[in-house]
Amino acid sequence: MNVPNRAALITKTHKILKKHYRPVQPQSDRTVLEHLLYACCLENSHHQDSDDVFARLLESYYDWNEIRVTTTRELASAMDALRDPAESAKRLKATLQSVFESHYTFDLDFFRKQNLGKAVKEFEKLKGVTPFAISYLTQNALSGHAIPVNEGALQALYVLGIVTDAEAKKGRTPGLERAIPKSKGVEFGSLLHQLGVDFRKSPHSTNVRSILLEIAPDAKERLPKRQTKKAKPADKPAKKAAAGKSSAAPAKGKKKAAGKKATSAAKATAAKKKTSATKALKKKKPR
Repeated sequence: MNVPNRAALITKTHKILKKHYRPVQPQSDRTVLEHLLYACCLENSHHQDSDDVFARLLESYYDWNEIRVTTTRELASAMDALRDPAESAKRLKATLQSVFESHYTFDLDFFRKQNLGKAVKEFEKLKGVTPFAISYLTQNALSGHAIPVNEGALQALYVLGIVTDAEAKKGRTPGLERAIPKSKGVEFGSLLHQLGVDFRKSPHSTNVRSILLEIAPDAKERLPKRQTKKAKPADKPAKKAAAGKSSAAPAKGKKKAAGKKATSAAKATAAKKKTSATKALKKKKPR
């Protein structure tokens, strides 16, 4: 796909998504660390669910250090409203641990004053920080131009023909920031995010498929196909035949055993009669 066609398709995607979703504006008063941790919650979930979970974490724990030393299982329980609570909890805990080990503080606002490229490289070194979180942080905390793309959004962009299969596998979305101006980056990012969450949750949804086809009619050939169950080969006759043989075998065995038993009983009776006759002869007095 050449750049002009890609750019036109991205622009059309923005226009169509505005008809089906409402843009979400992030809270501007969050610190750099809070934006980063919120991204850990948001990655594969809807904004409202992420807002609720993030607020619950702030209310339930004393500070970020307490969350850092909390078990992943307990965090996942507190984050159960998200699409992937276990994975989200794992990202959150790993990010907090890495931030603490790297800076010995949870105050990261000094990054706002640093060169954007240098700041991004520093965050990329942290464990638990995903490309989605880096883009979200760049867009909402560091005043840069980056559009966060979650897993479902990346799959949707492939279906739409905006990224190739090779680019999708590498997690690359070339041309996205060029086609969408910085002033529309937050709006487009939130719309694409909602489509991505819905697509990942239910790729065969009629609503999701209709949105994708409205954007790109030729997307039908790239839509995920439903898996059909393979019919198992008919093996009932064989089983019945086997069952017949197994049931016949014991019957023959029983008849054979019964015959042997009867023969033994007959022999025993004959022997008994012969013994009785011999005894009787011995008892008779000689004439």
